[in-house]
Parts: sequence; structure tokens; C-alpha cells
Amino acid sequence: MTLPVPTLDHVVINARDEMDRAAGIYRRLGFTLTERGYHSLGSMNHLAMFGTDYLELIAVPKGATSGRLDILNYSFGLNGLVFGSEDSAATYAELSKAGVPVEPPVEFTRPVKYDGGQGDARFRTIRMKAGVVAYGRVYYCHHFTRDLVWRDEWRHHGNGTVAVVRAVIVEPDPAKGAKLYADMFGPQAVRDIKGGKTVVIGNSRFDILTEAALREQFGDAVPDPEGRPAYMAGLTFRTTSLAKAGQALHDGKIGSVKQDKGRIIVPAKEAMNAVLEFVE
Repeated sequence: MTLPVPTLDHVVINARDEMDRAAGIYRRLGFTLTERGYHSLGSMNHLAMFGTDYLELIAVPKGATSGRLDILNYSFGLNGLVFGSEDSAATYAELSKAGVPVEPPVEFTRPVKYDGGQGDARFRTIRMKAGVVAYGRVYYCHHFTRDLVWRDEWRHHGNGTVAVVRAVIVEPDPAKGAKLYADMFGPQAVRDIKGGKTVVIGNSRFDILTEAALREQFGDAVPDPEGRPAYMAGLTFRTTSLAKAGQALHDGKIGSVKQDKGRIIVPAKEAMNAVLEFVE
């Protein structure tokens, strides 16, 4: 049995049915967003593309009565952590063999316009079965048309972001929360850290922390859990320049930003209920 190698494909901010507001906020945060895209499954998105991963804003149209209505069941904020797969059939087979509770692959498309042309981006995803992940959506994405997604003209951001280097998850029992990732990638991918566990995901990591540990790191910038004992809390981005990121946040009139110890923190209330951190 050969378990998949953990690589980060993208992270997802849930905007429920408020995409206009979410896109406005993330542009003010200094991200360059792609044109609004519409999935064949009924959701819509904007992307902020980085070197090898990206940030996705996802929503359904106002008043939608069909399509991805499950998006409305989740809180605003970080809601999806997505791993890369180069062979979704093999990934599904190996995960199933390892006893990881995954659904069969689902394929869908999204029209893409770019300078000088257009095409249909095509994907196949492998999702965890319902109820497996208490704090959001964890799945794999296989891109068949990478050239329609990672285009260099979309990788330049006012805040200088070039990568997602961390996602933060709150779990009352981090060891219990980390077991899924040990099953998915092998126990060597999970390590102890102060306040919880971390999962090595390519050049990034997922920190699984207690709420107390989250507050120790971010203070009052943390998200509103809205009664959830477990939730995805925030993201750390690598920027080419903290000065550039700070200027972009100033120009975007983002309030309550804190800068200390080589990082800039954007409170969750300023970023659709996800605390954001910029580091060089």
C-alpha cells in the first residue's frame, strides 16, 4: 500500500451567498482575484493564485434553490482544506485500502476566460464521507487542466503573497483530530507542537490546536466560533515583503491590523471570520 504524498492544492473561504462582499474584502486585503467562475455543480468562486497553491472564495448565488446548497450549512470563514492529487483513481484506491472514509471521485467543470482565450477547467475531487470531519471540508483535487488555473498573470498580488504556509484548525482534542491525517499520509506526517499537533503538507503545514493555544497565538483576532467546538480558524501566507503587505492593508483600509515579531495579523472580523497572518 502506498499512501498519497501530502501536498497542498488550495484552501477555501466560505462566503455562503455573499460573494460580492467576500470578493470586495479580499481585494481590499491586497489579493488579485480571478474573474467570477461558475462550477457545473452550482457553486461560484473567485481564486487568488500563488506559486503552487491558491485561495478560493466559494459561494452560491443569492436565492439559489438548487446546486451546492450545502455551502449555506457552513459558517463564514475558512471551510475547506484541499490536497493535491495527480491520479484521483489511484488516490481513491489507496485511501480506501487504508480504511480512510472517502466518497468515490466526482468530476466537474468551470468555464475560464483569460487574456487571449477561454476554455473549460476540469477537476475531479475525492471527499471525506459525511460526518468524518467536524470542522469543515477536507478533500483532494485532481486538476486535468492546470494551464487554465495556474496562469502567471493571476499570481501577482498587492500584498506580495506567494504561498499558503499554514492553516490552523481548532480541536478540543488535537491528537484525536490528527488521527485522520495519520491514516491518510502515515504517522510520520504528524508531529507534536505546543498546544497540539501539526501535519506536514508539502511546503506548508496544518496546525491542530486547542482554542486556548489559538488565543495564545492570535489574541482577540481569532474567529467567532459560533458555538462550534471544532472549526477551521485561519491561514498564514508567505509574502515577499511585510512592508508591501502592510501597505496593501493600509490602502485597503483594513482595520485593527497588528504587526509584531516579523508578522502581520489581520483579525477574523476583517476577513470573513478567518484570522489571517502574513510572514516573510
